[in-house]
Amino acid sequence: MSKQKERALAHIEKIEWIKDIEGADNIALAGVLGWVLIVKKGEFKVGEKCVYIEIDSLCPAKDERFEFLANKKFKVKTMKLNKFNVISQGLALPVTMFPEVSNKDIGTDVTKDLNITYYSEEDRKRKSNKPKQDTKYNSMFSRMKVKHPKFFKSKLNEYLMRKKWGKKLLFVFFGRKKDKPLTFPSFITKTDETRCENIPFILEINKPYVVTEKLDGTSATYYVTRKSLKSKKFTFGVCSRNIVQKNPQQQDYHMQNGGAETNSYWDMAFKYYIEDKLTAYALKNNIKTLVLQGEIIGEGIQKNPYKLKGKNFYPFNLYIDGVRIPTQELEKFCIDNGFSCVPILNYRHMLPKTMEELKLESEGYSVINKSVKREGLVYRTQDGQDGFKNVSREYLLKHS
Repeated sequence: MSKQKERALAHIEKIEWIKDIEGADNIALAGVLGWVLIVKKGEFKVGEKCVYIEIDSLCPAKDERFEFLANKKFKVKTMKLNKFNVISQGLALPVTMFPEVSNKDIGTDVTKDLNITYYSEEDRKRKSNKPKQDTKYNSMFSRMKVKHPKFFKSKLNEYLMRKKWGKKLLFVFFGRKKDKPLTFPSFITKTDETRCENIPFILEINKPYVVTEKLDGTSATYYVTRKSLKSKKFTFGVCSRNIVQKNPQQQDYHMQNGGAETNSYWDMAFKYYIEDKLTAYALKNNIKTLVLQGEIIGEGIQKNPYKLKGKNFYPFNLYIDGVRIPTQELEKFCIDNGFSCVPILNYRHMLPKTMEELKLESEGYSVINKSVKREGLVYRTQDGQDGFKNVSREYLLKHS
């Protein structure tokens, strides 16, 4: 399985089209890739390059070029202008504002060049492929605080915790080797899908897709692996999106932020007997490495948008020796092994001809709770190898 790149929050693109907004004198709609956004009238011509900054982005407050975003706390989010009944997703700025990237080719990721980050602290911690030091060592310092409460309330500790070298020093004196979090297994692909707006060429594909509901929770990865097919001894692993959850006592993000009371990832491992089920399946089918990925939803997770009691786990990926199996086979695996597969809405769906039609497909109510709007949809090819996500604009407007 190949490693995934971090999401490009800012990249060089071109203006595909510009359209007037009825009744608006100073603004217009423009298209960048498959995104629709508001621009100043006369600021761009069709075909011109721009710096496109995606939704979920936080622009650096210290950069004077982003001063116009101060009243929005430098955040780039989905927004709706009710007066004109238009939705805008993202921000397009002239490349002339950014001479340090103006010569870069269309499609170039300039996130780091412009110091753009996720505006959600949770996204910064959960989605970055290189977690910050705070995230990486959270569970370790939580245990250290319990053992040395007096010191960890001191001003010296507060000072050291603000410094990268200070945290390393604290670990030298107070930590244990087994406290240090393990890195995410390199043989496993992290859970994520490309947004449909970034790959508008998919609308030209005339093949059926399997469509599932996109659930709003926290992704979890479980795996069993053995050294050879002759061995009956497996290693079992439990992971959040970026970090190995070594044991049930390890504090996860949701515990640290006042959500779940116990480690959510291990809770699901115990609730569904995941180690036993994966091991038995791998032995029966002569598999060396089996990886199950899915979404945990419910109490203590993402403010529980589905209004559930307890927590549940819905698988959406199954990798057999590095190859993701088709969704239909995943569904059978779930039925045979006592899991609830992520809701499948259509087994052979043909994509519409326009991006607007595709975006409208994402709107609707959740299968999990029919009184709650769904987050969106995920589309997969019949062989399960390729896919993309289509996030509801209504959902983003409500929850971002």
